[in-house]
Amino acid sequence: YFVRLCLDKMLLQCVLQSRTLSGADAINALRPFYFAVHPDFFGQHPKEREVNENSLKRLNGYLENLQKPGFRSFKPTQLTFYVREREPNSSNVQESFSASGFRAVSFTLHTRDLLSTVLDILNSCSLSTEHVQSLNSQPHKEAKSTVNRPIKWDKTYYSFTGFKDPEEELEQAQRVETTLMSWLDDNEASAMKKLKKSLPLRKELERLKIELCHELQLSDIRWQRSWGIAHRCSQLHSLGRLVQQRPEILKNVKGCTVVFTDRSGMSAAGHIMLGTMDVHHQWTKIFERLPNYFKLQKRLLFLEDRISQLLGGIQVIYVEELQPLLTLEEHYETLNSFYNKLRDSRLPFHPRSLRGLQMILESDRYAPSLHAFGHFMIPTVCDPAALQWFIFAKAQEARENLKRKQEMMITEKELIDASTERFSLDRLYKEPSVSSAQMIDCCERLLEESLPYLQGMHLCISHFYSVLQDGDLCIPWNWK
Repeated sequence: YFVRLCLDKMLLQCVLQSRTLSGADAINALRPFYFAVHPDFFGQHPKEREVNENSLKRLNGYLENLQKPGFRSFKPTQLTFYVREREPNSSNVQESFSASGFRAVSFTLHTRDLLSTVLDILNSCSLSTEHVQSLNSQPHKEAKSTVNRPIKWDKTYYSFTGFKDPEEELEQAQRVETTLMSWLDDNEASAMKKLKKSLPLRKELERLKIELCHELQLSDIRWQRSWGIAHRCSQLHSLGRLVQQRPEILKNVKGCTVVFTDRSGMSAAGHIMLGTMDVHHQWTKIFERLPNYFKLQKRLLFLEDRISQLLGGIQVIYVEELQPLLTLEEHYETLNSFYNKLRDSRLPFHPRSLRGLQMILESDRYAPSLHAFGHFMIPTVCDPAALQWFIFAKAQEARENLKRKQEMMITEKELIDASTERFSLDRLYKEPSVSSAQMIDCCERLLEESLPYLQGMHLCISHFYSVLQDGDLCIPWNWK
C-alpha cells in the first residue's frame, strides 16, 4: 500500500510539473497585468501610483517564494491594485471606483503554484487568460493522456509521512480571516525588535535634520518616498558634505524647503528637489540656479493671479498629495497655456463672484470635475464655454465640500491625537493614499479597542498589513 502511495505521489508530481509555468513564462503571462497596473502609467495620480508600487513589491515577493525549491510555508496575501477603468462586472472580486477614473481591485492570493497564481491575478483584474492557456495547453494534453483518473491523496498518507495536507491548509486559511488582533499577536515581537534596532539611526536622522535646517536656515527637509531610516541618513550626510565643500552656493536657500525625491530642480510648490540618484555636481547646479528659479516663481504667481481675475476670483492651487511632482518650469508652461486660452475666450465671470473657491489644473483630463475636497479639477484643454457652465453649476456644491473638508481635517487631527495618547504610540501617521474619511473611520474603531501591543510603536495606516524594515507597523484602514 505504501509503495502504491509513493508511486501515486511521483505520478502526481509529474502531472504538476507538466502544468507548472517557469518563472519566465509567468512574467510573460502577466505582461497585460503589469501594463495595466505599472506605477509609471500613474504618474499623474500619486495615490494610485503608491498603492500599486506597494502591492507590486508584495506580489513579487509572493511569486519569488513560489519558485524557491522546497517552499512549504503558506500565508494568504491580500493585494489591492488600481487598474484602468472598465465596465463593472458581476465577479465576486471586491471593486471600487476612484475619483481619478481608475478601478480599485482587491483580491487574496492563496495558491501554491505559479500557474494558478497567474490565472487568479488575471481573472481578478478582468484580463484575458487565453495566452496563458495556450502556453500550457500542450503539456496539459499530454498529462491527460497519461492519467485518466483524478488523484486524491488518502489522509493516511499525510499522517504517515508527516507532510501537510495542502487541501486542509487551504480550507483553514480560507476560514480564518486575518484580524488586527491576530496579526498583532504574530508580528508585534518582530516589529519591536526592528524598532529597537532602528532607534540609534532615528536619533541620528533627527540630529542631522535639525543641524542642517539650523545651519542653512531651511524651513523643512522632507522625503517624497518612504525610504528607510538608513537611506535618509545617508542622504543628509551627502547634503552635509556638500555644505562643507561648497558653502558659498547655499547662501540663497534661507526659508526654503528641501525635498529628496527622484529628480532635481524646483518643484511647482517652490521646494528645492534633490534627486537621490544625482551626484553633488548636479545638486550644485540646482543651488546655483536658485536666483533664476525665484524669478520664475514670481512670474508663476503673477500668472495665477491673472487666471484668478479672469475666473471671478477662483484660486489656482497646486496640491502635492493629489498631483504629480511637477517642476516649476512644467507648472509654469501649463499655467501660461491655460491663461492664453482664457484671455482669448473672454469669459463673462463677475469679478470676485467665485472668491473662496479653488481649482487644480490637470493635463491628463478632458472633462472638468469637482473633487470631494471641494476644489475644481480643470483640464488644460477644457473648452472655455463648458468650463464656465460647469463652474457656475457646481459653485455651491464646491463651497459645501470645502467646508466639509475643513471640518474633516479638524476631526482627523483630533482622532490622531486621541489615538496616539490612548495607545501610548510614539507616532501615528497615514500613507498619502489613505483619505481623511478612511483615517477617521479607522481611528474611531481603534479607540473602541484595547491594544496594549501598540505602546511605544510607530503605527502607519495603510491598505495592507506589513512590518517595515525599521519596525513601523502598517495596518489597513479597514482592518477587521
